Amino acid sequence: MSTDRICVGAIAGAFGVRGEVRLKSFCTEPGAIADYAPLWTEDGARSFGVTLTRTVPNGLAARLSGITTREAAEALRGTRLYADREKLPPPGEDEFYHADLLGLDVLDTGGTPLGRVAAIQNHGAGDILEVRGAAGGALLLPFTRACVPTVDLTAGRVIVDPPEEAAP
Repeated sequence: MSTDRICVGAIAGAFGVRGEVRLKSFCTEPGAIADYAPLWTEDGARSFGVTLTRTVPNGLAARLSGITTREAAEALRGTRLYADREKLPPPGEDEFYHADLLGLDVLDTGGTPLGRVAAIQNHGAGDILEVRGAAGGALLLPFTRACVPTVDLTAGRVIVDPPEEAAP
């Protein structure tokens, strides 16, 4: 996936019987997701206009252009939605879009290569960088200033100071 588009949400399934979807927004302001439409599927093959209809437990109910039945909405379950980068606000100081971090080289504070950023996970307690080494092993690091003191997008690298128990 090109970084010309950023993942802003995902479809969690159908809502009701008239083609609405339950939408998980990954935006700082959840309702802003509709402002970035059209939203695209990961492969770019489909796009959708978005009209938010109400807040529901764990997300938003929304109408997507072209989706008019519960079956069509349910078929989209698990689909991640992407917005064109130029429609999104630029990240603030010390803020990063996850897409910009993926693939960056990871070095420790002594300059030793540890691998590349393979994924950013969040299970509710904050972001975690998944670093994959050349040998295929994984290192999970909290994405905090203490553990990740430097992110240099221009140089394409992240400098980390892993806790002793996490060091390879």
